[in-house]
Amino acid sequence: MPASGIHPPHFYPDYVSSLKRAPSHPRVSIPQTLSEITGPGFQRHQLKIGADLTAQSGGEPAGQRILLSGRVLDEDGKPVSNTLIEIWQANAAGRYHHAVDQHNAPLDPNFFGKGQLLTDDEGRYQFKTIKPGAYPWLNHPNAWRPAHIHFSLFGPAISTRLVTQMYFPGDPLLPYDPIFNSVRDEAARQRLIARFDWDTTIPEHALGFTFDIVLRGRLETLMENRL
Repeated sequence: MPASGIHPPHFYPDYVSSLKRAPSHPRVSIPQTLSEITGPGFQRHQLKIGADLTAQSGGEPAGQRILLSGRVLDEDGKPVSNTLIEIWQANAAGRYHHAVDQHNAPLDPNFFGKGQLLTDDEGRYQFKTIKPGAYPWLNHPNAWRPAHIHFSLFGPAISTRLVTQMYFPGDPLLPYDPIFNSVRDEAARQRLIARFDWDTTIPEHALGFTFDIVLRGRLETLMENRL
């Protein structure tokens, strides 16, 4: 069971978009079809290339290279294997490789900002990427989103997809971010922050960060779409 009383409310006035997105009526239960409860299936060899976001074009992307590692665990600390993890993020200048993002920051032709892989038998994952930059988002006066990476995790069915955001330690923008602070428990907020990892840092090449994801229970990682 998910932990109670810590998830962000659907309606959170400081996060202006929730004024339009928050449901105004009770949920309607829709029975799941066979395809929703029996799929999808993923092949590890088809996804491995997506684990290195710095090698998806012919050149080297700008910015600080990082190795982002961790494990996906259940409430008892047991590994969750063969789970599809997808990430997406802004580039080092704080701009997404997406037509909707038109703010005045440079696009990086060598960085697309998305990757995917399957966890191994011990629930482990590792992405090589670029540390994203902060960006303005017009939610309130002088609003800037702290550096973050979006995570999507698929279980054994489409209906089991979970989505969260990971932040970086020591970011001065965190106390001002209404999305981060919509989480109502300080310990739960801290679980959304990666920790610097000296052991996975590569000399003269990349800094290491660790971010474990716990799917359920007292120490679960907060998910944006958890009911």
